[in-house]
Parts: sequence; C-alpha cells; structure tokens
Amino acid sequence: MSKQTMGPGDLLVRIGAVVFVVGAVGTIVTVMPLLLGTSPLPTPAYFVCMLMGVGLALALFGLLRAAMAQRASSEPSSS
Repeated sequence: MSKQTMGPGDLLVRIGAVVFVVGAVGTIVTVMPLLLGTSPLPTPAYFVCMLMGVGLALALFGLLRAAMAQRASSEPSSS
C-alpha cells in the first residue's frame, strides 16, 4: 500500500465505488429470477438496485471535489 495521503474527495470516490458495486450485484440478483422464470423478488430487493445511481453520484461528487481542490491550489492567490 502506498503512503500517499488521501486528497479531498478520494474517500467519496472509494465509498461511491463500493456502493455502486453493491447496487450492480443487487441488480444482477434481482433480474435473474425474471430471466429464469421463477417468482420475482420482493419490492425491497428492487430498492437495492437504486444503489448503483447513488454510488455513481457519490463517486462523481468526489471527483468534482478533488478537481476543485486541485484547481484552487494551483491558482495564484490574489493579494
């Protein structure tokens, strides 16, 4: 593991990636009974699929935050 410090937004990107993967797995699990012809899962299982969008939004917000912090540090201070 590297000893590089985490910048602003890095934690949000990592959390967003994990939430997105959980939502993707939930989507696959939810669609499988429909493809196999078995009875569909209960409604709360479909809400897990929405985690894909939440994870994507978190990761994009983290990237935006990191980009804004990098831009602010590269701008010369006006005095």
